[in-house]
Amino acid sequence: MPLFRTANERVLRKPRPRQWRLRNPQDERNWRTHEGVPSLTRLCLISLADNMKALWEKDYADNYLDHYCFRYIMGPFISLPGDLVEDLMWLLCCRKKLSRAALHLLLVPQLKSLSLVTCPSLVTPSLCVHIASRCWALWSLDVSGAQQLHSKFLCETLRSLPALRSLSLAGTPCDSSVIRTIVRHCISLRHLDVSRCHLLSPDSLLPLGGAAFIPSSQSPSAPSSSSPPALASLLAMDIGFGEQAMAAAYLLLALPRLERVALDELGQACSLIQRREFWKADEFADRLGVPRLEEVWRERMQRRPGRKRWEADGEDEIQGEEMMLWNASESEEEEVAEFCNVQDEAGVSSQSDLILNLRDIKGVSYDCLDSLTRLCPNVHSISLNTAVDGDVRQVSRFASNIRTWSNQLQTLSVHYPGPLVDLLPALQVAGSSLTSLTLEGVKTSPETPLLELIKSCPKLRDLNISADPPRTLGDYGQILDPLDHPNLPQLTNLCSLSLSFSYDHSQMKPYMFWSSLINVLRCLLIGSPSLERLSFVSLPCILNAMLLDVLIAGIYGRRRVRAAASCSPAPLQRLRHLDLRRTDVAMLTVKMIMQRSRELRYVDLSYCWNISKQECMDLKRSDRVEIIWE
Repeated sequence: MPLFRTANERVLRKPRPRQWRLRNPQDERNWRTHEGVPSLTRLCLISLADNMKALWEKDYADNYLDHYCFRYIMGPFISLPGDLVEDLMWLLCCRKKLSRAALHLLLVPQLKSLSLVTCPSLVTPSLCVHIASRCWALWSLDVSGAQQLHSKFLCETLRSLPALRSLSLAGTPCDSSVIRTIVRHCISLRHLDVSRCHLLSPDSLLPLGGAAFIPSSQSPSAPSSSSPPALASLLAMDIGFGEQAMAAAYLLLALPRLERVALDELGQACSLIQRREFWKADEFADRLGVPRLEEVWRERMQRRPGRKRWEADGEDEIQGEEMMLWNASESEEEEVAEFCNVQDEAGVSSQSDLILNLRDIKGVSYDCLDSLTRLCPNVHSISLNTAVDGDVRQVSRFASNIRTWSNQLQTLSVHYPGPLVDLLPALQVAGSSLTSLTLEGVKTSPETPLLELIKSCPKLRDLNISADPPRTLGDYGQILDPLDHPNLPQLTNLCSLSLSFSYDHSQMKPYMFWSSLINVLRCLLIGSPSLERLSFVSLPCILNAMLLDVLIAGIYGRRRVRAAASCSPAPLQRLRHLDLRRTDVAMLTVKMIMQRSRELRYVDLSYCWNISKQECMDLKRSDRVEIIWE
């Protein structure tokens, strides 16, 4: 039976200085040794997760869960390091075993990161009380999708978490009162995500820029802190109604350290700033009772050449709290120094043009690229979208404007409802440095140059294409073998590949007449030995025979390649996630893939017409792989 502290007792322990690190426990490579064998830590946590329900959860749920409210639970998990508690919680989430009782047991004071995005139904007002009382030293909190939380409980929880550096409230009932609470109490915050918070209007975000930007209609109930959070990341897509371009322009000027941003009408805001059309925001400023946009721009320009002023503000802000809440790592210090250098260089090169330090931009359209490239020359990641069907003029401008970011752009996401071939010139300009590429809504044909696209992006680690299938009959040309044609493009660093096509839900099978697509698929699978996630959905070609050829090539074909290449892993050997929905794959092929990929954990075979329910039931007896079939 666990022991409990009294409700009015607080743990007083001297915190150890610890560098902030962005951990990704979902990366299974953290759990494996260099030989691919599960580490001892992982095996121990798996055993602990398997026994929690029968032992600790049962005792707590039967005797304490709905009867008492404890500040701290002095059970077995209080002695575990916070990192292991985080990993154990993630493991329970992945196995869909995280219950309310287990979550109560794992809310320990040493917890630094808490993510409940996979189980938002567990986030209730009573749980927020436990988080606020037990996990007051949290650095990262993610409660995205928690619809049961009223803004009142969010405010009460955030008042008790002054050490927060990352906060994700996407899809929650967050409103303007929550933003004001963040400004007053979470001064160490660097990342904020309030996307899909429909109770939050764009002008409600203005207090993030400081007390001067609090609208007159929102009188604070408590005095604001001397300095607002120095946000480096702000995500606020798809929020409530309002003048989004004006609010975005204010935030861009008021947050000098902002590097990652996702705001509706962000491109229009950049155009407004770059063209200095500040008069368009005068009515907006007068109505809210905030300084006019031109005044904010002038203040930003005055602070730009000499960085001592805002550096001093940042130092005072940090000294106002305990230093253990900051403890910035060397990499973060280098980023701040690099930001300062960028500002100084901008002041030397042009005293009249403002340079924003944005590096990651989401939610902009093609017609704003000219202003973006001038205002944000340091962009490394961008997401573009357009509703224009096949506007070749916009795409050609895209290819010319993107040259500003050539050799530095790493992540590119494009939504374009036109022929994929129109995007090829832009990809040939920026593809040499891309590590992630996402193409959505594009249209294909038997002549779509997918091999040319692969050749233009040799460093890709993630490739995601969501397209419309060809509307004409495909060509029945020669099927090329990458082993016989070593000059075909390869993506040796590719870890995630997703290729999905739209389909008519009334039809069981897609139209399978794009035979030349097999060349691309064989090239990708054989030339990507590091592939871990593979998704082929509703492909308009025969897939099963090609997969068998790739598997056989991994056994016999490597004898025909050079000796150096024979040391590389066989195709599909490192797969962990496999999605083959609505394809002609057969059960024999799936079993061969499972035998080849010993680390495979998830297989989705929904609507595969060549696989019967009985075959899936027999395959589900394996505890190693989760099988999905409908």
